[in-house]
Amino acid sequence: MSDELISILVLVVVFVIATTRSINMGALSFAAAFGVGELVADFSADHIFAGFPGDLFVVLVGVTYLFALARANGTTDWLVHASIRLVGGRVALIPWVMFAISGVLTAIGAVSPAAVAIVAPLALSFAARYHISPLLMGAMVVHGAQGGGFSPISIYGSIVNGIVDREKLPGNEVTLFLTSLVVNLVIAAVVFVVCGGLKLPRTAVAAGEIRQDNRDGKKGEDGEEGAAVDAPADAESRLTPARIATLAALVALVVAVLAFDLDAGLTSITLAVALSVFWPDHGKKAVNEVTWPTVLLICGVLTYVGVLDEMGTIDYAGKAVSDIGIPLLAALLLCYIGGIVSAFASSVGIMGALIPLAVPFLAQGDIGAVGMIAALAVSATVVDVSPFSTNGALVLANAPDVDRDRFFRQLMVYGGIMVVAVPPVVWLTMVVPGLG
Repeated sequence: MSDELISILVLVVVFVIATTRSINMGALSFAAAFGVGELVADFSADHIFAGFPGDLFVVLVGVTYLFALARANGTTDWLVHASIRLVGGRVALIPWVMFAISGVLTAIGAVSPAAVAIVAPLALSFAARYHISPLLMGAMVVHGAQGGGFSPISIYGSIVNGIVDREKLPGNEVTLFLTSLVVNLVIAAVVFVVCGGLKLPRTAVAAGEIRQDNRDGKKGEDGEEGAAVDAPADAESRLTPARIATLAALVALVVAVLAFDLDAGLTSITLAVALSVFWPDHGKKAVNEVTWPTVLLICGVLTYVGVLDEMGTIDYAGKAVSDIGIPLLAALLLCYIGGIVSAFASSVGIMGALIPLAVPFLAQGDIGAVGMIAALAVSATVVDVSPFSTNGALVLANAPDVDRDRFFRQLMVYGGIMVVAVPPVVWLTMVVPGLG
């Protein structure tokens, strides 16, 4: 048995043990990375540690630390009230507002994880406050970010179009952008319906007055089932010095990431430390609220994926598919590989590897290059709601007041549905007609 197949089988075993024995998958993955790296690939410890996602570790810790501070001093509650007022009290519009904000941020140049890091904590705090499904809110944020992610001036769009130019393939920037936008918009609409978006209050109500309680089925003054009315909390609408400073820190985070291209994780943790110096009680509470089990899970899995990459397992699978003599079937399988691997690794990295692999049969003219590239790009990014991807990990880490194990499973199942369902759809609509 080849080393590549052994590494894939070990990954399957890790999944089985984690789901049947309730052991943190990250811890299992670290053990697997050590075992496979040392015994199968003959890697040194330094070689194995090279796959540790240090940047993602800092992003997860920094962002959750900063927004834990915002929760501790009531800033997120204030922002929730402000959001309600912004849409005239219509709670049902908030998920779409978050979708639009994420999309605009990535369309004008923010990296998708940076946009999600900025929007997700607020969106999920709002979801917890108004008993909106965290899966719905998290999916809206991620799909919004991916929907805008391939504009001609975006990071993803620039990278993919650059690869296309380098490989001397025909491309169409507008088709790439619109394909991603439409696919993510359709998925968001389906998730909105399936996850109860149509049951959210659509009439105007005052901020802070809604309390969803579907367990007793009461009707509130707005006439929506499951809605009750409370007196507004004045304390939540006041701006204290701590809240003003935190709002300034959040604005600074946005400016630093979008205008100066600074790292979201390092910026977040620096701002959180600065706030903690002035309000140490809030800082102490916030450190304890960093979701360390989630950090362990994500970093462990991605370290093992790094070992797989170094072993050549990912290239091995991609080349095996590209050697198939049926171009349309090879195109479909490449889309599936893009979705599966991207659910655990860098979407841009996967696109950078898969597009060159598709060059041989694209050059034959049997497959339209424009449609194929759009299908690969969408397949490799729409799965980023997976809890093992950066975006999904941010959603998981920043969801307050949830059963984290249950939410993890929901994100994993949802990511799996995206992996299974989206590649054949974009293949049928973009590749089979031979676009480009």
